[in-house]
Amino acid sequence: MSGRRTKRTRVTRVDADGVGRTREDVLAVEEPLEIRINTKPFSVTMRTPGDDFDLVAGFLVSEGVLWSADQLAAMRYCAGDDEAGQQTFNVIDAQLSADTAPPDPSLDRHVYTSSSCGICGTASIDAVRKSTHFGDVESEGYDRAVVVRLPDSLRDRQKVFDSTGGVHAAGLFTAEGEMLCLREDVGRHNAVDKVVGWALREGRLPLRGTMLQVSGRMSFELVQKADMAGIPVLSAVSAPSSLAVEHAVAAGISLIGFNRDGQFNVYA
Repeated sequence: MSGRRTKRTRVTRVDADGVGRTREDVLAVEEPLEIRINTKPFSVTMRTPGDDFDLVAGFLVSEGVLWSADQLAAMRYCAGDDEAGQQTFNVIDAQLSADTAPPDPSLDRHVYTSSSCGICGTASIDAVRKSTHFGDVESEGYDRAVVVRLPDSLRDRQKVFDSTGGVHAAGLFTAEGEMLCLREDVGRHNAVDKVVGWALREGRLPLRGTMLQVSGRMSFELVQKADMAGIPVLSAVSAPSSLAVEHAVAAGISLIGFNRDGQFNVYA
């Protein structure tokens, strides 16, 4: 099965003295993934290969299609060949259980979603303001001493970033700081979807009593994804957006930004 996450290439490194030197570099792989539901095309997203079933499951949680493991009957790679006739592993069909309704066609995404934007392919911005099946999260708080350790704990396990410097990461932790799951991807929303999809497939939703640490900024879409999964505490090493804060306040989620060097801002 294909799952190559990195690719080697030759680059010219221009030093401070203006001299260019050729050397080998390692890139994070970015490839399209077509998502089908009950054999019907639903979306195409750009992602880093690996943990694809988690990505699809988490994406469907974020879309409000799934909220329980028993709703997902099966997933499989479909035929998708490259120019050499080799299986690309870039098409996945998700089979829903008989009693799970497929997505409303009026809320279908446009054909393409980039790795940098998880909601820009949605037919209407109103479609992402969904009601979670788990009710308001209502965070019960967190231990400051645990929260300040999350960024380093996440960074220490970012293997793809170590070799490429070109991927985002999301890590799910217990309230005591134990890491439950870490996923990396060129898209920050994909990294979160992979974590949420892992949790769905493990039968862990809703994720009460957990914390999600991300390696970059906190956008509205990431708060929305956490809300759909029932995650009560979100932490980012960079800033949140205004809409991210508004959504966190409305959902009762604790939202932390600029978590670095033993300090952080509490926005919600």
